[in-house]
Amino acid sequence: MTDAAASFDAQRPALLRVAYRMLGSMADAEDVLQDAFLRWAGTDQGVVQVPAAYLRRMVTRLCLDHLKSARVRREDYVGPWLPEPVVETEPVEDVTLPLMLALERLSPLERAAFLLHDVFGESFEDIARSIDRDAAACRQLAARAREHVRSERRRYPVERDHGLAIAAAFFEASRAGDAGKLGALLAQDVRLHSDGGGKRPAAGRILAGAVEVLRGLSATFRLRRGAPELIRQAFVNGLPGYVTREPDGMVQTTALLIEAGRIKAIYVMRNPDKLRHVEALVH
Repeated sequence: MTDAAASFDAQRPALLRVAYRMLGSMADAEDVLQDAFLRWAGTDQGVVQVPAAYLRRMVTRLCLDHLKSARVRREDYVGPWLPEPVVETEPVEDVTLPLMLALERLSPLERAAFLLHDVFGESFEDIARSIDRDAAACRQLAARAREHVRSERRRYPVERDHGLAIAAAFFEASRAGDAGKLGALLAQDVRLHSDGGGKRPAAGRILAGAVEVLRGLSATFRLRRGAPELIRQAFVNGLPGYVTREPDGMVQTTALLIEAGRIKAIYVMRNPDKLRHVEALVH
């Protein structure tokens, strides 16, 4: 068991990265890795030539099984759905939040083929062994996925410090309830995604356009009792943003998609079930 744990732990960061991007949930990704470890511990590791590839195939298959049930649960979700936020000190460019939302619209096999090939650089021959399809079919799956998510690729990556400066300005204007300063930061076609999961107040749908987004934000300012406390600036799923302690005592993450110096999308996570790992980080 000790050897199994050591060899698995060596691959754990890469495996968690695959599972999270497949599932959009850190808690589910951790569950998949626990299942994968138990299976790995029961495997005759002496016959496994490349443990990293073997474990990646195992995790991919477990994720595909999990996605079948996750899709059923997602149909009953209250309000807009966002993936669990991953908070980091530096931007990660491979799979940003908008791209993860685009991946949600793909079939599980398309998602697997795209991520494994376009993001993690695996050959179609290796992917074929992971998802039980031939290499030609995997190539077609990845091509279809690529077509669907092309518009969500980062076209205008924002410079790190500039992105954080805009996020800081957005926070200050939000804390002050200054609609004029907020309006100056927003693109005309901005969209606001707010995920409360039915557990905390949030917009019941995606708000579209600067006028509607400002109206929604202004309503939030009127209803809150007190001002949010900034815990830290950060990159949330690859986008500039921040973590706050809200007046109700709960943590919240805000991520901003920025293009040409304006905020194109706002992603607010309020669902406490998806913020447990963030709460643990800030304590």
